[in-house]
Amino acid sequence: MTAEEFWKSWLAFWMVAGGPLLLGFAGLAFSLYLTHRHLDAIKEALKNSRYIYLWGDSLGKRGLIWSLLEMSQIAGMILMPKLHIRHGKLDPVDYENFPPYLKRLLTIVTTMISTALIWMAVVAIALEFR
Repeated sequence: MTAEEFWKSWLAFWMVAGGPLLLGFAGLAFSLYLTHRHLDAIKEALKNSRYIYLWGDSLGKRGLIWSLLEMSQIAGMILMPKLHIRHGKLDPVDYENFPPYLKRLLTIVTTMISTALIWMAVVAIALEFR
């Protein structure tokens, strides 16, 4: 198969564009799962943090898009703690006592969505230089 024939085939579409789309949607679905099933445990683990103190009552109750944004904010606080501790959003004691299984779930969801974004950027560059 020549290079020109490959780029016009359905196989190229599913390998190049379908993969990151499916991975991105799976990451978003997993983020919603975390919002609906583990948000109470996350709020309990971060009860002394300023972000949870300010927004805790409304977390997970403002709709689909807000739930995704809130979960990404919490994942960012746990995966990049120095910045959020310095800004006062995250309590250092809460971070030290954060349950490992929740940290692992937040790492998985962040990795899935980041991988999809990087893959899509690589696809865009590859299509530009084909």
